[in-house]
Amino acid sequence: MDAVPPVSDPALFRPLTLRGVTIPNRVGVSPMCMYSSTDGAVTDFHLVHLGRFALGGAGLVVMEATAVTPAGRISPRDAGLWSDDHLPGLRRIAGVLTEQGSVPGIQLGHAGRRAAVTEPWHGGQPLVWSETEPGREPWALQAPSAAPAGPEWPTPRALSESELTASLDLWAAAARRASEAGFRFLELHGAHGYLLHSFLSPLSNHRSDAYGGTPEARMRYPLEVVRAVRASLPAETALSYRVSTVDGIDGGLTLDDTVVFAERLAEAGVDIIDTSSGGITTDRSVDTRVRRGFAFHADFSRAVRERVGIPTATVGLIVDPQQADALIDHGDADLVLLGRTALDDPNWPNRARHVLGAVDPTADPRFESYLTPWRAGIERLLARGESPLSRFEIDAPEEVTGLP
Repeated sequence: MDAVPPVSDPALFRPLTLRGVTIPNRVGVSPMCMYSSTDGAVTDFHLVHLGRFALGGAGLVVMEATAVTPAGRISPRDAGLWSDDHLPGLRRIAGVLTEQGSVPGIQLGHAGRRAAVTEPWHGGQPLVWSETEPGREPWALQAPSAAPAGPEWPTPRALSESELTASLDLWAAAARRASEAGFRFLELHGAHGYLLHSFLSPLSNHRSDAYGGTPEARMRYPLEVVRAVRASLPAETALSYRVSTVDGIDGGLTLDDTVVFAERLAEAGVDIIDTSSGGITTDRSVDTRVRRGFAFHADFSRAVRERVGIPTATVGLIVDPQQADALIDHGDADLVLLGRTALDDPNWPNRARHVLGAVDPTADPRFESYLTPWRAGIERLLARGESPLSRFEIDAPEEVTGLP
């Protein structure tokens, strides 16, 4: 049977090829920590949690920040890839995502001086030793310098040059395991005050050796990690790097700094820059001056994309299909990443396909065979002036008078 011609060609549903990986559409699910692992091992929760995004039509689904060493966990319940014991669960996840049509991705990270904290629903504060909570004892923090992340936070230990060199094997080994598990898109977490970001920012890196003191020296460790990871991956695997584009604090990283760094990342083998912001300090009394609004990182992703000539991803309050499509169509980014929007509506990409009038050959017929006539039926009822509240003689609020 001949393929049905598309009703339209929205930019959001055009494929994106990065290296040897083709993402079927421009909607990705951003890595979100779930704090639900046991000794770094994922559970069935992660399989169902991530699998629903693939069923919902996302072209890319990225597994949460996954620690390359126990000391790099944000909390005791973080996912990990420091051991082969973690492979079975992750292999199941990558397999399910692939089977359901999404590119399986994973983010590797090390929390640095922001490690060893409680889960967000317990305040996200530094762990305190308690004999009543075994397995939740705090551990020594690692950083470029002995400078705490904020007031009343523990002082980390500055890593030596020899330790930094040795740590490259940890990143490379975790990347190899990720590839072995079946992930074809790998992201390095270089944002939000975690280890790689803390080396880059002058606000947290006070070293005077080969890893600090100048912008070039502050880039050295993150770039060494990128090169080690790139060398450990298959040539076709896509490599992403998440940046905090600006620190938002006087004396911190600026957009111009990030542009220079992004040029170096591209030279080292990074295929796409994931643009975020902030996080270098936990001091809430400091005004980071990164204004939150719809698609509030789009100016950053556009600037890096245009000035460096590298694909970019944008994230942050992307909530509407037409908004997301316009971000791609207008050149603000090559990929939109959904976090809380996807949590709220795992079926968002499939809904966006309908809203934008896209006919996508990758759409799951098991869903569309039900949803297409269902939508048509609703549209007929609305055209007759009926609403879900008609029988109650209640005027329908504006938001329920049409399809989402």
